[in-house]
Amino acid sequence: MVIASHANMSVAVNSDTGGPFRIMLVDDSAVIRGMLHRWISADPECQIVGSYHNGVQAVQHVKSCGAEIVILDIEMPEMDGLTALPLIINQVPGIQVLMASTLTRRNADISIRALSMGAVDYLPKPESARSGSATADFQRELLLKVKAIGTSLRRGRSSISAPARREQNSFVGTGSPAIAKARPAAVSKEIILRPHTKVRADILAIGSSTGGPQALFTLLASLKKSINVPVVITQHMPPTFTVILAEHIQNSTGIPAREAAHGDPLRNGEILVAPGNYHMTVVRKGADRVVHLDQNPQVNFCRPAVDPMFESVSAIYGSTALGVILTGMGHDGRDGARKLVEKGGAVLAQDEKSSVVWGMPGAVAEAGLCSAVVPLPEMAQLISRYLQCGAT
Repeated sequence: MVIASHANMSVAVNSDTGGPFRIMLVDDSAVIRGMLHRWISADPECQIVGSYHNGVQAVQHVKSCGAEIVILDIEMPEMDGLTALPLIINQVPGIQVLMASTLTRRNADISIRALSMGAVDYLPKPESARSGSATADFQRELLLKVKAIGTSLRRGRSSISAPARREQNSFVGTGSPAIAKARPAAVSKEIILRPHTKVRADILAIGSSTGGPQALFTLLASLKKSINVPVVITQHMPPTFTVILAEHIQNSTGIPAREAAHGDPLRNGEILVAPGNYHMTVVRKGADRVVHLDQNPQVNFCRPAVDPMFESVSAIYGSTALGVILTGMGHDGRDGARKLVEKGGAVLAQDEKSSVVWGMPGAVAEAGLCSAVVPLPEMAQLISRYLQCGAT
């Protein structure tokens, strides 16, 4: 059974188009399609413009239905999601694709591979449409992601003016903080930058969410020759996915990386990723600094969350802590970043143009907690300076 509603048009994504976000569903399960259709259609900010049961139909109709966002299942007959993904992107450049998969190791691996092929994010599906709180969490995450990604797409991420970017990325001494416009011209919010610290960083703590895996792969690949301190990462991800994320980081960068276990010591040149469904913090154990894992209540609707990690890093490392906030929804990391700078540490944020969603980095930047708000391609060079001698 195919449920389809087509607009009579054949256009590429237009970031200036108003009205509800236009969404296409692709899943071989009629139950899942029906469930997603009900949830999304009930939100006045969203509109289903097509619903199909395999990748072949999705590729055939994605342009004519005018979809901006595609929710794409992985396992389907005739053409699976991983095969359909590049064909959909080729049909409509700029379209945003969310991969949907069940929580198996195989599907987690495929989902993360899809991110490197152009998917914007992933959605772990509940095991059934009647799985209670898991289904409610999935519904909430689905709508939040669709609207956040749609908003970013339509904003168009207009470029910052060259003079503002030079000021924004400049190394600030101990004098007055720089002020830079770090948003599109349509938004008047100004970002006040803190002075860079001159202290060499002894730890690198990274927080990320929507769009984070791609950003992490890019950033860490550029940093692989500079990593001489422990690296701790909190990426909003469910169990199984965090194991695969760590494996992909190690395979793509050559830097030793693994999902953290309770009591793991922090070692220079190694990356530890917070496991799904556990907060990861840093504590002292004798002369060592080790990982502490817990299942305390969610923070900012997340577990793992960035705030607890940042707060613990600030308490243990003080002025030698460097925090980095990459693309993601919401404001997780903002309160922890405040603790970092209060202890004399430094915080860097990814800029809006290079972010999939400028929620987390935007919240930290707008709170005046950053020493720099920079495009992802420029982030590694700045971090390297902190790891070598401090950003003087």
